[in-house]
Amino acid sequence: MKKWIIAAVLVGVGIVIAFPLFSMTYYTMVRTSTPEFCASCHEIKPAVVAWRSSTHVNNPQGFVADCMDCHLPAPHKTFDFFFAKTVHGLKDVIKHFTSEEYDRQKNREAAYASFNNAECQKCHRNLLAMPHKRGAMLAHRTVLYPRPGYEKKCVDCHYDLVHNDSVSIMYKQYRRAPYQAKGLRNL
Repeated sequence: MKKWIIAAVLVGVGIVIAFPLFSMTYYTMVRTSTPEFCASCHEIKPAVVAWRSSTHVNNPQGFVADCMDCHLPAPHKTFDFFFAKTVHGLKDVIKHFTSEEYDRQKNREAAYASFNNAECQKCHRNLLAMPHKRGAMLAHRTVLYPRPGYEKKCVDCHYDLVHNDSVSIMYKQYRRAPYQAKGLRNL
């Protein structure tokens, strides 16, 4: 009987300690995953302004892809998400306090180099169903099913789609010409 009581007390103490810790961790992760939080850092503010004028915010579908949708693993991969968010957050804080000047172009290139196609494919799933855009469909096929040695990343062609420093918002339905990928600029 005593062992049962000790086990129940230990489980109760574990719950009393674990629940607030989990709640605070979850609350912190949610609050620090917003574009407003990202923009609170002066180094990131130009990227957030450029994002706000992109089609990842302004599109006829009304869908908004925010910072963590592109820069972190999918939230359903809980451990990967929390680990990546923690590492990126610590890296940004250390850079903020130790770097003398923020080199935006260098950091942008480092971010694009670390991108993986799975980040884009979280939202862009049906890339081969473009009956009226055969060239785009064929280009996406070479990314989805690459030959060995010819692997490509989405950002090889779409490198200026989101963070392009455009001063005006280009709504998709009002553009004179549709968005065209700029091609493989680094290859």
